Amino acid sequence: MKHVIALDVGGTGMKAALVGADGALLYEARRATGRERGPDAVVESILAFAADLRAYGVEHFGESALAAGVAVPGIVDAENGVALYSANLGWSDVPMRRLLGERLGGVPVALGHDVRTGGLAEGRIGAGRGADRFVFIPLGTGIAGAIGIGGSIEAGAHGSAGEIGHIVIRPDGPDCPCGQRGCLETLASAAAVSRAWATASGDSKADAADCAKAVESGDPAALAVWHDAVDALAAGLVTALTLLDPRTLIIGGGLAEAGETLFTPLRAAVEERITFQKLPHIVPAALGDTAGCLGAGLLAWDLLSTEVSA
Repeated sequence: MKHVIALDVGGTGMKAALVGADGALLYEARRATGRERGPDAVVESILAFAADLRAYGVEHFGESALAAGVAVPGIVDAENGVALYSANLGWSDVPMRRLLGERLGGVPVALGHDVRTGGLAEGRIGAGRGADRFVFIPLGTGIAGAIGIGGSIEAGAHGSAGEIGHIVIRPDGPDCPCGQRGCLETLASAAAVSRAWATASGDSKADAADCAKAVESGDPAALAVWHDAVDALAAGLVTALTLLDPRTLIIGGGLAEAGETLFTPLRAAVEERITFQKLPHIVPAALGDTAGCLGAGLLAWDLLSTEVSA
């Protein structure tokens, strides 16, 4: 059975799959990255995981994978197949495409940025299916974005398009690690809500999910924290839709797990802010934490399609 290898590398864990030509997940597996052992060990963990997946495919499906796709965090040079930098994993200038190709017997390898790769999957087979223009925004530890145009993801001239988390919303706001103040992700990420609610509730272990539950129960302090985050997020989204005019805004990540506790006030806040702009559909992501892995599979199949057409 024809298949490709898909790998989604995160800060602490890796999700992987063998993906069929129809997008079906034929086999799934997870492993730790082992980042505490250093960047070289992380790279070796990725290569070994991919080799094991290749062996599984040979044993169970009668043939080796035709290609591989891998999504990684940080700064990525997808065109040249190099993982340029990742603060979480500690690496720089890793020739991931070459290393994986060598370990996998010379098969073609596609490398992608984790959020853009997840956005590719959401756009083609998830919440954005059928939308010619969409923006995918996961709200997690930080906030990033993927700009979808005609079934592809726009990477930008230097590979950093979609960094909506670093739009300045409140110039006098909290310091951001990027060097600015009041960036969207310092105000409206899941991590930002967790910090604000831990302070407001007096519980250092409280997080964004706890805040959402308190909002649902009508807690005034939680409502204030939630309103501040939603207001900041709406401001960022209006900036994005003013620039990009998407048909659909797909919101994912940990904060989106609050469901309508987030989406009902967020849609209202965005609608209240727009003037001449067209209001896009604002919908929750559909693929959960499998988006990156599915997207890596799509990258691999796209690579094969490109080689055939060439």
